[in-house]
Amino acid sequence: MARPPFPRVTLHSTALAQAEAPVVATALRPTDGRPRPSEAAAALAAALGLDLDAALERASAKGEAGEVVDLPVDSGGTVARFLLVGTGDGSPSDLRRAGAALARKAAGTAQLATDTVLGHDAAGVRAHLEGLLLAAYAFGPPPRDASSRRTPVAAVDLHLPGRAPAGVPDALGLAGVTGRAVHLARDLANTPSNVKHPAWLARQARELGQRFGLEVTVRDEDDLARDGFGGILGVGMGSARPPRLIEMSYRPSRATRHVVLVGKGITFDSGGLSLKPREAMVPMKTDMAAGGAVMAAMTGLREAGVRVRVTALVAAAENMPGAGALRPGDVLTHYGGRTVEVFNTDAEGRLVLADALAYADAHLDPDLLVDMATLTGAASLGLGRRHGALFTADEEIAGGLLAAGADSGERLWRMPLVEDYRHALDSEVADLSNISRDPHVSAGAIIAALFLREFAGARRWAHLDIAGPARAERDEHEVSRGGTGYGARLLLRWLEGLR
Repeated sequence: MARPPFPRVTLHSTALAQAEAPVVATALRPTDGRPRPSEAAAALAAALGLDLDAALERASAKGEAGEVVDLPVDSGGTVARFLLVGTGDGSPSDLRRAGAALARKAAGTAQLATDTVLGHDAAGVRAHLEGLLLAAYAFGPPPRDASSRRTPVAAVDLHLPGRAPAGVPDALGLAGVTGRAVHLARDLANTPSNVKHPAWLARQARELGQRFGLEVTVRDEDDLARDGFGGILGVGMGSARPPRLIEMSYRPSRATRHVVLVGKGITFDSGGLSLKPREAMVPMKTDMAAGGAVMAAMTGLREAGVRVRVTALVAAAENMPGAGALRPGDVLTHYGGRTVEVFNTDAEGRLVLADALAYADAHLDPDLLVDMATLTGAASLGLGRRHGALFTADEEIAGGLLAAGADSGERLWRMPLVEDYRHALDSEVADLSNISRDPHVSAGAIIAALFLREFAGARRWAHLDIAGPARAERDEHEVSRGGTGYGARLLLRWLEGLR
């Protein structure tokens, strides 16, 4: 499926007034309750013959983050539109929103010139450009009309007069790495499930491995049966398209730590025999969003200079109610021999993750083990659409992931692992049940985390439930409608900081 190309970003050492682009943008900051244009804005407005004060008064501009004043230009030159973008308090969060608002306002034009709408601080530059690149996303073939607002900006010229301050070129590079990873994660999630199935996802992983220098191993249904991956096989039994376990490896020289990332890769989730209602089934092509985000993050590791060894496991299956489908009451034997009684076939994500976690514990010897999944509606009910739920007993992992979430804009909220709830997973005929068996314990997200912990062994482990932020009903700031790519920039930012 043809998709718009990723925006091309070029750094210029000249002043914004020398830009040759149809759309030019610079900053508008709030000062004492009034909007204050940057010096570049004032100079450019004068050159274009615009009365800036009058234009700002007509627009009732305040300079708030994401506010955009769009001034048409009729000077006969190259510039056709002059945008003033509110940057709020200048924090990375506000600058990310400013970048996103700029990208959406400039959609439909081939080229945008900006002075990054901020100062020269590396963290701010990165946040602003990430916001711009993330909002410059569209899925599907380009519209016939090249000026359509669905067409993202194709080229961005960043003007930083003179020599760029220390750290800024690196920040621009990292923003590009992050932006590409998130675009990839969104593409994988948004691909329709008549195209996307476990074998298709495995092919994407192989192609990405070749492009980005990653080792890729794929276990098909015969391999899974031979090696005892009963959870992945069980979930996939109702589909005509069999499951896969995808393993991707990044091995930098002199790495002293090994991180294993595990992603849920359910390419479509009907609920199985515990069938979902139609409305709940519609967005289920994105139920592999975490697996896609893990794969996408792997593509950015080398260019981002990540120093630790990273292995990704994506447990891919299609949960369908076919003739061979898993039944409520069935007992599965997972990798390593632990048994699980299945009371709800729509609680399938934890079943495939359990196999991958047990395999990682037994064979990969990770120093840190992190799984991520669109796992429970309970997590999204509790935290909404902009926070992922973090479960871990490890303070270092918690601190690192929470900081990475704040820095990247993909926020997390730490949730408790309540030991008093563990009994609810007891089964009379197996080691565990896959859902709570105690009607007085209905903490769905916590129960799922406690279930997964059983398969992580004694490893340092964290679980991220991203059911809320993995998909969105509308565009909002840097987040796009549909699959949001949540998790890719969070993981990249966290891994960048590990040594």
